[in-house]
Amino acid sequence: MTDFDIAVIGAGHAGCEAALAAARMGCKTLVCIINADTIGAMSCNPAVGGLAKGHLVKEIDALGGEMAKNIDATGIQFRRLNTSKGPAVRSSRAQADRLLYQQRMKTVLEQQENLEIRQTVVDEILTEDDRVVGLRTSLDETISVRAVVVATGTFLNGLIHIGLKQFPAGRMGDAASTSLAQWYRRIGFEVGRMKTGTVPRLDGKTIDYSSLEPQYSDDPPALFSFANAHKKKPDLPQLPCYITYTNEQTHAVIRNGIGQSPMYSGIIEGIGARYCPSIEDKVMRFPEKGRHQIFLEPEGLDTVEVYPNGIPTSLPLQTQVELVRSIVGLENARIIRPGYAIEYDYIDPLELKPSLETKRISGLFHAGQINGTSGYEEAAAQGLMAAINAAHLVREQAPLILDRSQAYIGVLIDDLVTLGTKEPYRLFTSRAEYRLLLREDNADLRLREIGFQLGLVDEKTYQSFLLKKEAIEQGCARLDTIRLKPVSAVNEGLSALGSTPLTQAMTLTELLRRPELRLKELTPLVAEQIPEFSFSEEEIRCQGEVELQIKYAGYIKRQQEQVDRFKKLERTKLPEDMQYKGMPGLSHEVVEKLNLIRPLSLGQASRISGVTPAAVSVLQVHLKKMGVL
Repeated sequence: MTDFDIAVIGAGHAGCEAALAAARMGCKTLVCIINADTIGAMSCNPAVGGLAKGHLVKEIDALGGEMAKNIDATGIQFRRLNTSKGPAVRSSRAQADRLLYQQRMKTVLEQQENLEIRQTVVDEILTEDDRVVGLRTSLDETISVRAVVVATGTFLNGLIHIGLKQFPAGRMGDAASTSLAQWYRRIGFEVGRMKTGTVPRLDGKTIDYSSLEPQYSDDPPALFSFANAHKKKPDLPQLPCYITYTNEQTHAVIRNGIGQSPMYSGIIEGIGARYCPSIEDKVMRFPEKGRHQIFLEPEGLDTVEVYPNGIPTSLPLQTQVELVRSIVGLENARIIRPGYAIEYDYIDPLELKPSLETKRISGLFHAGQINGTSGYEEAAAQGLMAAINAAHLVREQAPLILDRSQAYIGVLIDDLVTLGTKEPYRLFTSRAEYRLLLREDNADLRLREIGFQLGLVDEKTYQSFLLKKEAIEQGCARLDTIRLKPVSAVNEGLSALGSTPLTQAMTLTELLRRPELRLKELTPLVAEQIPEFSFSEEEIRCQGEVELQIKYAGYIKRQQEQVDRFKKLERTKLPEDMQYKGMPGLSHEVVEKLNLIRPLSLGQASRISGVTPAAVSVLQVHLKKMGVL
């Protein structure tokens, strides 16, 4: 029997972050994967980030995770989204060279100290007295472990559908995990079925790009990792994507073939993603729409494969060929790999504590699609947090729980364990109540200290962060001390910038509150009046954050006051053995929900579906009687 502190089952995006975090925290860690060649594989689109998802990647990086560094090293197009909107909803996204992304992540795992990789199939998690003690593989090997992070993605009882044909698989070309799925049902976990899908991959040599609209990388690109914030050039050459659209001919092909769709013929039982529907679902549900946008995304520098983002489908292959060739630019396109739908098991996330440890079995943690989520970024964030808390369990330390005011990671996990999900969960900025405080740009200010304390952020990176933090604080303070007088040179400069001239002296802080002014535009006016004035190199790099804090100071203050009220409810802890049954004033439904979820705080209780404000007041009264409040 081999002894490990932590075992991670699966090495997709959740499993990779989990394995690295556990090992970097000093735990002897094992990764079990069905096929070691697929570590870090991008099963669906070759991209990282997007709306709200970019926030997650930045938070993973701030805590010491690997995803941001990996995409920065292998990205072939970087773009900032929502740049015309407020800072709270601006997000980053990058196209990856699919193969290089996978290869680099695999190398990082292989070189990581305290980490062992094994190509093996886990059939069963061994327990004693409702706690994890080991694993049993398909070769009857027994492995002793103290905690397990299950990150099986779509492999748990996976079933692929192409037209009316289906076959077991975790993804195309890889076997499903069936024995472990049976183990979960045997133990009594609440198991459901979900469905996701992917697009047909096209041969780029057969695409006519001349009639299509190109979309280029930002110049300079905004990289993801805070360690790369000063880089002006990515490591790899940048490639354009191209935009095209479906049309009425495409929609007619889909309608004619809908009888052979596994979704519409009743073969698929799992619930699909609301926010990433198949092309047949889009056409049938929204008949009034004459076209749907498609992004033709290159899969890498050394491959001709192209990912037509926007047409995931499980229609028969011949129908896929017809619908692809009905699209402008794709009239002669060849399909290299067909699109398909995949059904898989997930475990109701209401089975989890906020630490991502299961309530039924101590030491068993879940991360990624097994919790009902969709997306690489959501999976990676859960993998990181599950491993951190598995390491804390092994060390007999309290779990790390990020709340909704600290991070999008906190929003994601709280939504799952408090509300559950019946469809693939995707994160959006609209899910975060305090999103002005949870911006991409300040993820390190929010979380880097925690990452350093965990041992996931090294000393050099931490010292660099402290310099940045100090520069921001000094920059904000300095701008409050510098006053511009209403002299002709200053007023002429302000007029040229489209701003009202001064009638009295104003500080730079006051001037920056004017929406039309930028700090870098005001600097020459200051130098005009104060020749010896200058910003340090670090202050110049932090000007964006300084400017943002000043311009949005009023809104930030108001949101911070909301957070303070939120924190008061979160600090009011509910005893783990609280008896809700028989508590006067609580309905049967509320008692049922409270007993199922076992909220840790009054704040979490208030967010449970069906728990009314009146019920929260009842709990407050009861806590006062107990002497807790």
